[in-house]
Amino acid sequence: MRRTKRMLTDAQWRRIAPHLPEHPPSPKGGRPRADDRECLEGLLWLLRTGARWQDIPVDLPSGSTCWRRLQEWAAGEVLEAIQAILIEQLDALGRVDFGELLADATFIRAKKGGWRSATPRSARA
Repeated sequence: MRRTKRMLTDAQWRRIAPHLPEHPPSPKGGRPRADDRECLEGLLWLLRTGARWQDIPVDLPSGSTCWRRLQEWAAGEVLEAIQAILIEQLDALGRVDFGELLADATFIRAKKGGWRSATPRSARA
């Protein structure tokens, strides 16, 4: 079987790995936890290909495993911490142009119904 191309270099993984939460093996046993690096490779594969979760190659953790890991990392603000560290390192190398920044809030949930306007109807018109 042909192995899916991995994107992370060992140097990149060494920068990221210390910021991921540790999960010691369960004292009750059970199935071992999927490898964090392989889950991240699955997420990177999805981003690179635009494929569906169920299409992740069989030599990477399943789509549901990668999705759960993404949810875990997002809830624990792990992804934000890693992004900040990588941006700092890129900036130190002169590889970031802060003159061009974009903000996209389409992924942020609207509080109390996003369709409502802050302006009362009586004030409009």
